[in-house]
Amino acid sequence: VQLQASGGGLVQAGAALRLSCTASGRFVSSYAMGWFRQAPGTEREFVAATSWSGAGIYYADSVKGRFTISRDNNKNTLYLQMDNLRPEDTAVYFCAAHYPEASYDPSDYEYWGQGTQVTVSS
Repeated sequence: VQLQASGGGLVQAGAALRLSCTASGRFVSSYAMGWFRQAPGTEREFVAATSWSGAGIYYADSVKGRFTISRDNNKNTLYLQMDNLRPEDTAVYFCAAHYPEASYDPSDYEYWGQGTQVTVSS
């Protein structure tokens, strides 16, 4: 499984961004997928995850109500819609894939994308 994240950028507080993660490989649509982020000097932290079907959705408390995770298995693409961005959302965002179930723990994920930078100015 190979993952490629895109869509990051520099925005002002209150703005929105949509991240995408394109997946390739066998049976990729059967994997749970998640978004994680890592700011300088911090550990990688869970942001959101979805089951393979999209029926199970999980969010970190810090992004609930502002971020929306979704996936389109026909396009093998994972999305993260980020609304009302805050300076504390500034980080490199990574997409990841795990078989078979979604997890909050980054060490459970077998495959990772390269990361995309999100910077939110105040």
